[in-house]
Amino acid sequence: MRLKFSKMHGLGNDFVMLDGITQRIKLSPEKIRRMADRHLGVGCDQVLVVEAPRNPEADFRYRIFNADGSEVENCGNGARCFARFVRDRRLTGKHQLLVETAGGLLQLNLLEGDRVSVDMGAPILEPERIPFSADIAAESYPLDVDGEVHTIGAVSMGNPHAVLLVDSVDDAPVLTLGPKIERHPRFPQRVNVGFLQLQSRNQARLRVFERGVGETRACGTGACAAMVAARLRDLVDEEVTIQLPGGNLTIHWSGPGQPVTMTGPATNVYHGQIVL
Repeated sequence: MRLKFSKMHGLGNDFVMLDGITQRIKLSPEKIRRMADRHLGVGCDQVLVVEAPRNPEADFRYRIFNADGSEVENCGNGARCFARFVRDRRLTGKHQLLVETAGGLLQLNLLEGDRVSVDMGAPILEPERIPFSADIAAESYPLDVDGEVHTIGAVSMGNPHAVLLVDSVDDAPVLTLGPKIERHPRFPQRVNVGFLQLQSRNQARLRVFERGVGETRACGTGACAAMVAARLRDLVDEEVTIQLPGGNLTIHWSGPGQPVTMTGPATNVYHGQIVL
């Protein structure tokens, strides 16, 4: 199987983009892992597949696969890259798109230059829908990891996130604590883990250990979840610039029941073909 692809990234969170509308695509977890391998394949954090929508209201559907071959519900950086990809490949001429994902519908708006704004929808805070094991919804929760109790925020942006406040992201135990929380039994579908350092009410830094990937240079849904977790505790204002290792995202959220808006760049790296 020979596939045409585009390599793209959103703040260094990189993707193999596949057009499943003009070419036939049949992927297995093994083939996804091969494509994502940085030594034997193209190399990426996630593989995104563009498809025709099932929902008649949507313009497109896209599927998201982690580097380990697992399919996930949502990806904010991938959504921005998706918007540029379908325009650059001339699959649409629209500047506003309604896109179907496993996590629900997303509204994408292409702005000037390489910037894209994404309406990520309202965050999910009910534990059973995240999913997260807790009796009632709360602004924060205690989480026991190897006998040490950490305070986390639990939020779903179509995919589950745990958010911890830290004094410094430079010193945060992302690579040791991150995988332990990712597979914590209170998160039955595993979880993305964000380490958030607040600098002011509208500035923050963030590192994210992504479920099925490891630490990435940026995580769009992670930035949205971090903003929500901080705002629920009245630690930030309605709009926050979040600095990730790959660059900055602007996140806006006015409060419970309202959608989260994420704005940031999407960049083409190259186009190519791969034989699987």
